Amino acid sequence: MPAVCEEKSSSGRVKVVVKKQRWYLGGCASAMAACCTHPLDLLKVHLQTQQQVTSGLSTMAVHVVRTQGVTALYNGLTASVLRQLTYSTTRYGLYEIWSGMLRKGTEPLPFYQKISLAAASGFLGGILGNPADMVNVRMQNDVKLPLDQRRNYKHVFDGLYQTAKYEGVPTWFKGVTMTSTRALLITVAQVACYDQAKQILLSTGFFKDNMVTHFTASFIAGTIATGITQPFDVMKTRIMEARPGQYKSVFHCVMYTAKLGPMGFYKGFIPAWVRLGPQTILTWIFLEQLRLLFPYKEK
Repeated sequence: MPAVCEEKSSSGRVKVVVKKQRWYLGGCASAMAACCTHPLDLLKVHLQTQQQVTSGLSTMAVHVVRTQGVTALYNGLTASVLRQLTYSTTRYGLYEIWSGMLRKGTEPLPFYQKISLAAASGFLGGILGNPADMVNVRMQNDVKLPLDQRRNYKHVFDGLYQTAKYEGVPTWFKGVTMTSTRALLITVAQVACYDQAKQILLSTGFFKDNMVTHFTASFIAGTIATGITQPFDVMKTRIMEARPGQYKSVFHCVMYTAKLGPMGFYKGFIPAWVRLGPQTILTWIFLEQLRLLFPYKEK
C-alpha cells in the first residue's frame, strides 16, 4: 500500500507525500506478525467458542498449557500463516494498486476514498482467505474436543484436503459472510485509519517519519479495529468451528449467541484486543521496515 511519509521541499518546508510501494509487502509483514501473535489468537478462539462468559485469558492459557503443553499454543500456525499470505496479501495489495490509480501525483487521497478502497479490498481478501481461516479455527480449537472427536489435521494443507474429501469443497467457505464482513471492517480500521492517523500525526510537525509515529498510528488503528470487528469475529469463529447441522443459518447462530446477553458478542474481547493491537502494531512496524529494505524503483 502507499507509504505516507515526509518530504522536504526546496524551500525547506516539510510536506506529507505518498510514495508507491511494492504491493506484496503487506502480506509478508502480516505473516511475520502472525508468527508472533498466534498464541493470543488461539486463546481468543477458545474463549469465543465456549458457551460461558466466565473464563479469562490467563485461565484459558493455563488450561491449554496444563492439558496439552506449551506447543499447543501454536496449533494451527501453518494455517494462520497461509491465511495471512492469501487474505492480507490481497487486501494490502489491492489497496496499493487501486489507490495508485486514483492518486494524483504524491498527494494523499481523501479519507473517504481510503475507506472505500480499504472496504472493497478487505471484502475480497476475506473471501480468498476464508479456506485457510476455517482450517486455522478448527486446528486451534481441536485441543478442546474429546479425543474421539478431534480432527487432528497435520497442517493447513492436510486440513484443506480432509475437509474437501469428507465435507466437500464448499466447506472451505463456511462462515464466509462473517469473514468477508469482518475483513471489510478490519481493513478500514487497520489500513485506512492507519494511513489517515499517520498523515495527521506527520502534519502536526511534532512527529517524524520514524518508529514512534508508526507505533502511535498503528496503536490507534488496532484499537479501532478491535472495537468494530469483535461481534463479527465471534460469529465467524462459532460458524467455522461448528459441527455440520449445529447452526441452521447465520441468524440461528446469532440468536444462539444472544442467549448469553450483549456481552456474548464480545466474548474474548480482551484477548482479541491484546492480540489485534500487537498484531496491527507489529504488522506496520515490519511493513515500514520492509519498505526501507525493499524500496520501489520505477523502471
